[in-house]
Amino acid sequence: MHTKTSATDRAYRHTKDAILDRRYAGGDLISEGDIAAGVGVSRTPVREALLRLEAEGLVRLYPKRGALVVPVSQDEIDDVIETRRLVEGHTAQKAAAAEAGERGALAVRLNELLDRMRTEVDGDRQAFVLADRGFHREIVAAGGNAILVGLYDSLRDRQLRMMEEGVRTVARMCRNIDEHAAILAAVEAGDAPSAGRAVQVHLDGAAQLLGART
Repeated sequence: MHTKTSATDRAYRHTKDAILDRRYAGGDLISEGDIAAGVGVSRTPVREALLRLEAEGLVRLYPKRGALVVPVSQDEIDDVIETRRLVEGHTAQKAAAAEAGERGALAVRLNELLDRMRTEVDGDRQAFVLADRGFHREIVAAGGNAILVGLYDSLRDRQLRMMEEGVRTVARMCRNIDEHAAILAAVEAGDAPSAGRAVQVHLDGAAQLLGART
């Protein structure tokens, strides 16, 4: 049982990563056999992995043909941004309204991630993205709601395949740092309304980059 689960997880991760970084582009039809060969597993765990990806809305299964990578639609872009606004606006305000000790501990973690972002502006882009994502996730997780954390992770996964190469310029990265600093300052000060507004300003930039209508 453990081997089967491990094989399914490997097939799932391999296929999902390929979709998110656009090695499998929207509209591509991928076969169970190709995935099985790429991962080194049988078709059964691949089938199970594809069912999970279908449930996440990333593929559409066609029996005996394979899995169609669902193209990114304007509605999906709008939905991701709208949901991020709801989740992150709410959790930022909740974090800012927490007890001083909790806010202080969160601020330490956020400052570390912000320093990492500053270090990587002219360095490792992937490290910058991971620190950026980690910053937001720390705030969401501080709310103590595991369902919201899972939803946040899913939203950021979806957003990965919406980002065109070259859109994350140094200027945009520096702006991100300033916007993150504003969120951090509001949380640290215990100013819930300002924390919520700072998140919305930050997500205005994400909406513009992705071409969202919300």
